[in-house]
Amino acid sequence: MTTHDAVVEALADPRIQKDKRHWRAFAAGEIPPDWPLISWIVNDNMLAKDGEDHTRLRRLVSKAFTPRRVERLRPAVVDIVERLLDDVEREAAVSEDGVVDLKRSFAEPLPLTVIGDLFGLSEEDRPRMHRLVNAFFDQGVAPEEAFAIFGELWELLTGLVETKRAVPGDDLTTALITARDEDDALTENELIWNLVLFISAGHETTMNLIVNAVSMLDSHRDQLALVREGGISWDRAIEETLRLAGPAAYLPMRYTAEDMELAGIHLPKGEPLLLGYTSAGKDPERYGPTAGEFDVTREDTSHLSFSRGRHFCLGAGLARLEAREALPRLFERFPGLRVAPSAGAPAPMTSFIVDGLETLPVRPRP
Repeated sequence: MTTHDAVVEALADPRIQKDKRHWRAFAAGEIPPDWPLISWIVNDNMLAKDGEDHTRLRRLVSKAFTPRRVERLRPAVVDIVERLLDDVEREAAVSEDGVVDLKRSFAEPLPLTVIGDLFGLSEEDRPRMHRLVNAFFDQGVAPEEAFAIFGELWELLTGLVETKRAVPGDDLTTALITARDEDDALTENELIWNLVLFISAGHETTMNLIVNAVSMLDSHRDQLALVREGGISWDRAIEETLRLAGPAAYLPMRYTAEDMELAGIHLPKGEPLLLGYTSAGKDPERYGPTAGEFDVTREDTSHLSFSRGRHFCLGAGLARLEAREALPRLFERFPGLRVAPSAGAPAPMTSFIVDGLETLPVRPRP
């Protein structure tokens, strides 16, 4: 499903479920264990649950992932942003042509550091986590390598939980371990799976949101000037980026729990569905003839990048906070920043799950 109305309809229809048991081919054993997307299908976090199971997990996780806890991160996010901008400045100064890969030097380490601090991940484990999460979203990785990568990610997070059980801290991992609703608590399996969800999604999506926003603003200098002068808010620029180039392209998978009609199409029971969030954001039926254009003055910058309804992303507030602190400070420090000319446009990531660029070479100083 790729149109805005069809995606919205699918998100709201109770006949479309997230639990893999509804997928006829999977239940029949027809999906091999080395299928490249298998780790996205067998997951046991709240993203793959429906009904009471989803409500229970979301209620428990929400006790730990509160807006207040996220807002408490703002001063730390500002400090991280400023330190990374110092690094970009130094790197550009010693570069022969003054070019810096802004993704590697700024957009990647910002959410990685924030997520590391939020979950109490040790400094020595953060580069390893970054490597594993990047590979987790990369559909160019061979199936056997993807399986090994997921096993290593599970091992790392299991070790994190063991450490926090032994030495609790003021972090989200400890909060998830201790989250309870009377006698109900997360099982060990649920705990690890939800850490996979939060840490991987919280890192990858924010990184690509920042990269995509810089790329869009660079190619629309008049709009960048309008935002920097205060004519349009940074919040609107961020929402327009999320609409047109949101980091969540497709998120496997949803399934039809019964025979049904969706957007005028007959769908048999037991079929998998992919919902196109970024394509929904470009739908001219919703956004008019300029739907495919970046325009911060657009009246309607609403989008589905964080999904909608019962599966709305709990980390949306954190992603927005990081982008809101990062982007204005980046362009305040480097008002003449430009994407560096090269042999061609930066290559897109080898992923249909996230929408982003492999690199973003920029020249911070003209």
